[in-house]
Amino acid sequence: MPRRTPSALNRSSLRTATGRARRPVALTATAAGVLGLALIGAACSPVEPAGDEPGGHAAAPGQDVLGDAADPAAVKKGGTLTVALSADPDKLDPTLSRSLYSRYVFHTMCEKLYDLGPDAKIVPQLATALPAVSPDGLSLTIPLREGVKFADGGTLDSDAVKVSINRGLTLAGSGRKSELGPITSIDTPDPKTLVIKLSKPFAPLTAALADRAGMVLSPAAVEKLGANFSTAPVCVGPFKFANRVAQNSIKVVKDPLYYDASKVHLDAIEYRIITDSSIRSANLRSGDAQVADSLSSQDAPTLQKDSNLTVLQSQSLGYQGLTVNIGNADGVGNPTKQLGTPIAKDPQVRQALEASIDREALVKSIFNGLNVVACSPISPKSEFSSDAAQKCPSHDPARAKELLSQAGVSTPYKVTMITSNNPDSLRLAQALQAMVKEGGFELIIRPVEYASLLDQQDRGDFELLQLGWSGRVDPDANIFNFVGSRGSQNVAGYNNPEVDKLLTDARQSTDKAQRVQLYGQVVTKLQEDDPLIYLYRQRNLTGVTKKVLGVRTFPDGVIRTAFAGYAQ
Repeated sequence: MPRRTPSALNRSSLRTATGRARRPVALTATAAGVLGLALIGAACSPVEPAGDEPGGHAAAPGQDVLGDAADPAAVKKGGTLTVALSADPDKLDPTLSRSLYSRYVFHTMCEKLYDLGPDAKIVPQLATALPAVSPDGLSLTIPLREGVKFADGGTLDSDAVKVSINRGLTLAGSGRKSELGPITSIDTPDPKTLVIKLSKPFAPLTAALADRAGMVLSPAAVEKLGANFSTAPVCVGPFKFANRVAQNSIKVVKDPLYYDASKVHLDAIEYRIITDSSIRSANLRSGDAQVADSLSSQDAPTLQKDSNLTVLQSQSLGYQGLTVNIGNADGVGNPTKQLGTPIAKDPQVRQALEASIDREALVKSIFNGLNVVACSPISPKSEFSSDAAQKCPSHDPARAKELLSQAGVSTPYKVTMITSNNPDSLRLAQALQAMVKEGGFELIIRPVEYASLLDQQDRGDFELLQLGWSGRVDPDANIFNFVGSRGSQNVAGYNNPEVDKLLTDARQSTDKAQRVQLYGQVVTKLQEDDPLIYLYRQRNLTGVTKKVLGVRTFPDGVIRTAFAGYAQ
């Protein structure tokens, strides 16, 4: 999905090098059985207490620690910040990108029309105000900042924004097309005004423009590089792209042309790819990295007690889950074609798989109680949540076997799952392998490199996929792209006209209560069909040395480093 995020779990054996791809292997039933015994014991263990917040106050379990903006007087100019990343970002092209990790980098070099604040509310960024929407909902007028330069010296104006949005609508393989909705035309009455025309009202558009769909690319770079924009991306941001070493590092350097350059303290930011959570933590403690993303839920309490470190945390708007390949036979974006496997053809088999999974045990034993159970794509904290949206199918292995029998499937039913090859994702996979055995499944695990996993999911080269989504404020962006038949990231190949209509009605409604009701109905249908089995919502855990000020992590999961600096 990656567009999304591999899971973050427990520590594993210490290594001292950047994580590399491993040869895919199938973990055995014996290994699963051993892990199952470990889970039984661990489930009774008390949850480790949280450590200290900045300032020495004990953080209550589940309490957000988002970080504070840096006081300019407290930071010095210069220096390179090293960020240890848990996975290699995919293409550094906002139109094509699908991973959370690329969003970390984009935050520093590709600003958007809108952004999110720490309260997950939408605020202007390259726009100067929220859109003015016409009474019929078919026109949005967006005022733009003046005096803004791209990193290549070009001027940002309404024509440049039009180029970027049109690219999102038309570029082959665009991950933004379904996010942008029914745009019919874009007018540019003057350089500082953009007018978007729609064929139908589209409630999620402003939220989409607060994400990659709203990033503005240099028209000169787009014209020069075309679909290869990611090799030398040029946008507007506090930093600009410098270089990339595949599966190793990405570097950005301060852009002197940035319109608010006086607020930028660092000279450069280097992202180093370190897939092993224990190594990221070790690099943080040693000072080789100043920031580390996706901390293990086992490592976090220990790091919180370290007086030299701060652990930022926020509750994710997204989820981790399992995607079943139902009809993605020819690759995402092509017409769906149902696969011939029992799990693809029969929703009872998928329901049986869900009934085999004990979400509560996963959260308590594997995640140290830091994560929370999720049974739908809508966060309980969302203003669009409801009882229907939060209803959770029960763990019932006996029922799972009954459903498999009704489906005419002999047990144990073998199903192969691909997952990211980092140690944390493998531990989750092993836990699932142990759990679903009781429900009549034999889960075969195929670990692959994260970038390869994204490629395989798009090609439809999988039966079952474990991956997550970092989440967005509008539920449309957490649902339509992945289960809408025209969704640009519908790697399940799911096609249900009833769900499509509910989602379309929710997109076009400006009545919040109606949207809440519609999304509740969507969740009910999804739990009947189970193209995606939602497992849990993770806490975004980011480690930061106290030698650096101004690093922040909001509920959207993006680590904000652009205006950080070393303490005086």
